[in-house]
Amino acid sequence: MISFAPLLRPSHITLIISHPRIRLLDSHTVNQIAAGEVVERPAAALKELVENALDAGATKIEIELIDSGKALICVRDNGRGMSLEDAELALQRHATSKIGSVDDLTHVGTLGFRGEALPSIASVSHMTLTTAESDGLRTQFRIVGGEVEPVSRIAGPKGTEVLVEELFFNTPARLKFLKSDTTELGQCMDVVSKYAIAYPNVSFTMVHNGQSAVRTNGSGNMLEAIADVWSRDLARSLAEVDTEIGGMRIHGFVSPPHVNRPTRAYQYLYVNGRPVRTRSLTAAMDQAYRDLTPDRRYPVIALMVDVDPTRVDVNVSPTKSEVKFQAEGQAFDAIRVAIKSALMQHGMMPSADGVAAANEALRAAERVGAVEDWRIRSTGVVDQALVEFGASETFPLSRTSDPNLLLSAPLPASGISTPNQLNGARYPFGELLDGLRVLGQSMNTFILAETKRGIVIVDQHVAHERILYEYLCGLKGESAIERQPLLVPQTLHLDRRSAVLLRERLHEVTDVGFDLEPFGGESYVVRAVPAAIRSKDPLKILRDMVDELVDASVARRLVPTREQIWITTACHMAVKAGDPLSHAEMEKLIVDLATTENPYMCPHGRPITITLTVEDLMRKFKRT
Repeated sequence: MISFAPLLRPSHITLIISHPRIRLLDSHTVNQIAAGEVVERPAAALKELVENALDAGATKIEIELIDSGKALICVRDNGRGMSLEDAELALQRHATSKIGSVDDLTHVGTLGFRGEALPSIASVSHMTLTTAESDGLRTQFRIVGGEVEPVSRIAGPKGTEVLVEELFFNTPARLKFLKSDTTELGQCMDVVSKYAIAYPNVSFTMVHNGQSAVRTNGSGNMLEAIADVWSRDLARSLAEVDTEIGGMRIHGFVSPPHVNRPTRAYQYLYVNGRPVRTRSLTAAMDQAYRDLTPDRRYPVIALMVDVDPTRVDVNVSPTKSEVKFQAEGQAFDAIRVAIKSALMQHGMMPSADGVAAANEALRAAERVGAVEDWRIRSTGVVDQALVEFGASETFPLSRTSDPNLLLSAPLPASGISTPNQLNGARYPFGELLDGLRVLGQSMNTFILAETKRGIVIVDQHVAHERILYEYLCGLKGESAIERQPLLVPQTLHLDRRSAVLLRERLHEVTDVGFDLEPFGGESYVVRAVPAAIRSKDPLKILRDMVDELVDASVARRLVPTREQIWITTACHMAVKAGDPLSHAEMEKLIVDLATTENPYMCPHGRPITITLTVEDLMRKFKRT
């Protein structure tokens, strides 16, 4: 008992604080705590079991999941297997064959080394462990909530099978905080995909609820493994990396700058065969592609870093997903130089000489007047050059013989004509239109306009995104989303993971205007697209949407809701920063914006408009 008599309290009041005695936790509680660190979701249990199979030298790993691993996880391998004595020890905490002392941590050469996975999983599930060192008689253990039942013997092949049922049955709080089946399945597929690419000599098969989710042939060819996991079309576009820098071997595959994705879901980085994430190496990959890829687009990367184990610390986090290098700067430079060298070697990155020659040719052409604005013709006639350069038929030219004709040609999915007079009900934010006079476009990104309030600056992309979003979610009426049937149906090829997860959200994608259905394997046939994107590549927009939805499912975020799908779709349909707009189109965009529920914030939460009031301008120029 400890007594405190604070100076500010009356002398007759004493604050009594009682501290419990320190005591050792029982083994069951210790296992529960360890399980919380190592096994926080089905994908984490699956990761530990797959790593054990790889460390056992397996060349064939079969995985079966039911209800995204919540009901059942089964991992079978043809590895070395375990004897009765080894299997008994493997169920004890911190029992491992991979290290013998703390000194061994400096040169760990296996994926696992702590000896916590099996007992941690067993303590929160019904687990059955079956193993043998040779074909014939196998040892079988049944563990329920950490309690081992009597050993039995059954016939079977060499290797190990771990069956995990009712994960977290005795920890309802953790079960409650699991995400949706789509999110948990995405996490599991991400785990298997990473190891399938890192170990191409191992045949992986993953089945979820009876349907194939991941399958590789185990040929030993990394590019073939990438094709099996990410699709053959993507694999064909990749460039090989294989170089040694600073005592590190960097090898794998990277994409050319024009092959990119809207998220980092297709960026796999490994250190000594272990999937990792580090800020420094991620920054190195971004640095290698700087000025080559558009903003918020990410290249496809599957890169292996082989380094002396003594130069890297893998014992950083419970999940072993983070590592630290002795020389972080050296690792950063190795990744950056290896990627840039590969891009230059394959002709995917211009050299300094090439850039200089191109600039000189451009300057020479300008001197003789050979360069002109191909988008604008003084006669107002659409030139064949417009078609050759890919001009969008959705947007009229900047100049025509009769600019007034453009006032009735709205931006995509917009059905509102320019108002003759302001109407408070129809234009809830009419101050945007009061005295509206469009001044022009800055950097092909921002619209500058004058109103009675002052100068308005509008971000054209996020403004159009807000307009389209309100059409998609029905705020503009049920008939707002029009479909454009394709003259010839097109086939969308996805990687296996994306195809499986898209199937779970297919009805919500069709709700925003796409007409598509499974077409066998990882393919979907697309028969119609939203009319608003008729001038763009529908497959590219659809693929980007799927990538973002898959990334949202795999990342530690909430499952994509229907609203998230609307937001993603609107973002990809909207005009982009850098798209030239005519005067009438800019005016039409602001008119449409004034009818939205919130013309000041896009669905992502970014600002749409900035107003410099007359008072602000006067103060800036010290006129008041």
